[in-house]
Amino acid sequence: MKLPLEITFRNMEPSEALEANVREHAGKLDQFYDRIMSCRVVVEQDHKHHRQGNLYHVRIDLTVPGKELVVSREPEKHQAYEDVYVAVRDAFRTMHRQLKEYAQRQRRQEKHHEAPPHGRIAALFPAEGYGIIEASNGEEIYFHRNSVLDGDFEQLEVGNEVRFHQEQGEKGPQASTVKLVGKHHIAE
Repeated sequence: MKLPLEITFRNMEPSEALEANVREHAGKLDQFYDRIMSCRVVVEQDHKHHRQGNLYHVRIDLTVPGKELVVSREPEKHQAYEDVYVAVRDAFRTMHRQLKEYAQRQRRQEKHHEAPPHGRIAALFPAEGYGIIEASNGEEIYFHRNSVLDGDFEQLEVGNEVRFHQEQGEKGPQASTVKLVGKHHIAE
């Protein structure tokens, strides 16, 4: 965590054992997702009088890049929270699920860099300074000699494998950059 863990006890005496338990759970979250910016935990004893005993409320506020995740374990909804350790455990389990979902969404949003398209030289017109690439999907792509990287236009031959970046030109698709593929082929 970028900021230290904050633990607050309300309507109850602080407990070293309970604080250690909260720190252990928070440490597991930090191990699972290392981009946590801050974590605040409030453990509160319900101040209302109940026939069955004291009930506990646990709230966790977790700040991650671009979002704040919140878990709040209400004692009214779960009579099992007469045990503060059960309330803490369940709150952290719920937070772990939220964090896991958040991390999965983040991974899907990250850009996946695909290998540039590839194809073979279908035709060359050296006197005019251009050629045609037949892309792996069968599309014909125009390219100009100036688009060939490393000045390799003169080394190109019909049938050579190339990688290229495609864009839309005035008369259709064209390759903005063309790179001759050596002995190593592109793994798909």
